[in-house]
Amino acid sequence: MSETQTAGRTDVQAVEGLSKAFQNLRTEISKVIVGQEDVVKGVLLAIFCDGHALLVGVPGLAKTLLVKTISDVLDLDFKRIQFTPDLMPSDITGSEVMDESRAFKFNKGPIFTNILLADEINRTPPKTQAALLEAMQERSVTAAGDMHKLDLPFFVLATQNPIEQEGTYPLPEAQLDRFMFNITLDYPSFEEEVAVVKATTTDRTVQLSKVVSGDEIRAYQALIRRIPIADNVLEYAVNLSSKTRPGTKYATDQVNNYLSWGAGPRASQYLVLGAKCHAAVSGKFSPDIEDVQAVAPMILRHRIVKNYKAEAEGKSIDDIIADLL
Repeated sequence: MSETQTAGRTDVQAVEGLSKAFQNLRTEISKVIVGQEDVVKGVLLAIFCDGHALLVGVPGLAKTLLVKTISDVLDLDFKRIQFTPDLMPSDITGSEVMDESRAFKFNKGPIFTNILLADEINRTPPKTQAALLEAMQERSVTAAGDMHKLDLPFFVLATQNPIEQEGTYPLPEAQLDRFMFNITLDYPSFEEEVAVVKATTTDRTVQLSKVVSGDEIRAYQALIRRIPIADNVLEYAVNLSSKTRPGTKYATDQVNNYLSWGAGPRASQYLVLGAKCHAAVSGKFSPDIEDVQAVAPMILRHRIVKNYKAEAEGKSIDDIIADLL
C-alpha cells in the first residue's frame, strides 16, 4: 500500500486497514511465539511508528526468535549481527576496499538492510555501539567522507541480557535515547511454558506467510503522523515527560527524591507517536490519555536514571513510572 495506492482511500479506511494488518501480524507471529503478547505488540508499534526497539530479558526467552519471526512475516530484508567484544565499527557499517582497477569503492556492511537484529548489543565496546547512532537517527552511514543512504523502512531491533555483567558494556544514554521502546521480557507462565516445550520438542515445522510489505509499512508510518490528537492529550504527554525531570517546577516529590536524571523532549515526541499508533491498531481514530499511559513505561524506563537513594530503598524504575501514571 504505497502513497499512490492509498490516494483513493480515506484516512479512516487506512486506519481500519492498519488495525486489520496489525491483527493479521499478531496471528501469524503466534504460530511460532507462544504468549509474550505485550512484547509482540510493543515491537510492532515501534515498527509502525518508524522507531527502534530494545528487548531486555534473561537468556532463553526467545528474544532473537521473536525478531527473526517478525522479519519472516514482513516482506523486508533482514540481517543479524552478533555483537562481541572484538567487533569493529566497519564490521557493521562497511569499509572502503581497493578493486581490480586500484580504485577505492565502498563495501556495504550488514547495516544496509530493512530490519537489523543487533544481538546482545551490550557485549561490544561503546566505539562499536556508536556505529549505529547515525543510522538510527539519520537513516544514513558516512564512510570516508561520503554519505550513503539506507533503504527505507529501516529498524534496529536490539537484544540485551540484563543479568550477565561480565564482559558487557552498558549502553550510553545517547544510544539508549535512540530507541523508541525499551521492552522487558519476563518468564512465561506455566501453561505457556508447557505449550513452548510441546511445540519445540517435536518435528513440527511452521510455514509463515508474508503479511505486510515495506511500501505498506511506509504508508502506515505516514498515516500515523496524520492522525489527529486533542490538545489535552498532547499536553498530558508533554507533562508526563516534564514530571520526570528532578529540580524542575513540574517534578513530583518522588522524582526529586529518587531520580538523578529525567526524560528529554524525544520522550514527549515518542509518547505522542506511540499513543497515535496504539489508538490506530486498537481501531480508534484519535488517541486518548489511556493510549499515552499504555506506551509510557516502554518509552520512559530507559530515559530516567535512578539515584543512590532509590537503589538503597529498592525502588525500581517501573515503580516510579507507575506512580507518575
